[in-house]
Amino acid sequence: MKNIFKAMLVAILAIGTMGNAAGKTKSVEVNKGQSVQVYSAPNTAGAITTKTIDEAFEKSGLTMGGDNNMNSPFEKRFGKVHYKTYNLAMFSNTDLTVKLIKKYPKFGSLTPLTMSIWSDDTKNTMNIATLTLTGMSKAVGIPENDPDLMAYAAMVKTALNAALPKGGFQKTNFPIVDKKSSFKQEFTVDISETDPAKIQEIKGNIEAAFEGEMEPLGFLLPNYMNLQTDVFDGLGFNEYDIYVTYSICKFDVIYPVSKDSPAAGAWAPCSMYIYHRKGEDKIHIGYLGVDSWITSLGMTDKEGIAKLYEAQGMITKILEGLN
Repeated sequence: MKNIFKAMLVAILAIGTMGNAAGKTKSVEVNKGQSVQVYSAPNTAGAITTKTIDEAFEKSGLTMGGDNNMNSPFEKRFGKVHYKTYNLAMFSNTDLTVKLIKKYPKFGSLTPLTMSIWSDDTKNTMNIATLTLTGMSKAVGIPENDPDLMAYAAMVKTALNAALPKGGFQKTNFPIVDKKSSFKQEFTVDISETDPAKIQEIKGNIEAAFEGEMEPLGFLLPNYMNLQTDVFDGLGFNEYDIYVTYSICKFDVIYPVSKDSPAAGAWAPCSMYIYHRKGEDKIHIGYLGVDSWITSLGMTDKEGIAKLYEAQGMITKILEGLN
């Protein structure tokens, strides 16, 4: 009798262990292949704030390039907000950024990386949306097993764990984007100069024209990174004459998009690179197209989609006019 009871107990424990293992596997695999991840944690006491999140990211090795409270301008411009908290933030790790750009120059379209932070009044939760390893890989065309890209994705997960204690990844059902799909928007400006001083002058003219046309159309440029002068030169990395990135945002776009797709901050503000490799006769400019947002988030809201395409059309017209 004892042996029978013992056998039954072992069987029950084994089944329970299998169930737990299956549950863990399911929770890990459920978001496999998706480009955007949402990490959430209870925040009933209100101890988690955008400030504590920024501090956790900084301590995890990710420098904050800005954390913008979108509710303030939303309230002034549109008269209401969708969430108690809604922030768009930018962050990066210099060491991994340099390593990746050395191998993949167009990684500038993810420099800095971005996230949205929002609170849910009904569930008393704080949420952060970022790109997954798969999302970064597909967006820029970098192999998913690249060690530096994997290290970057791991660093983001560490920061999320630190920022939202007792949190975890939500089981999301975002669409899986075909790896062959390319939503990149790329442009070139032909130049015939080889004199570094002249090339810098051309860069200044491009930036002045770009900024001068973007701002009257309602675009904001919340972050600017001159990687060549501020980072590359100090490391003795002299492959480029120019390497800068802009962060681009527009209230009229992110407001309707964020209502149904708050995780859109994983793509916004979008990053745009401008670079010139020494010896080339072209300046390269590029960013990730809005189809990256629409497809990876499964967007269906017609107003938000229309605003995204409208904004992309404006940017394209400006960049095409630079040549």
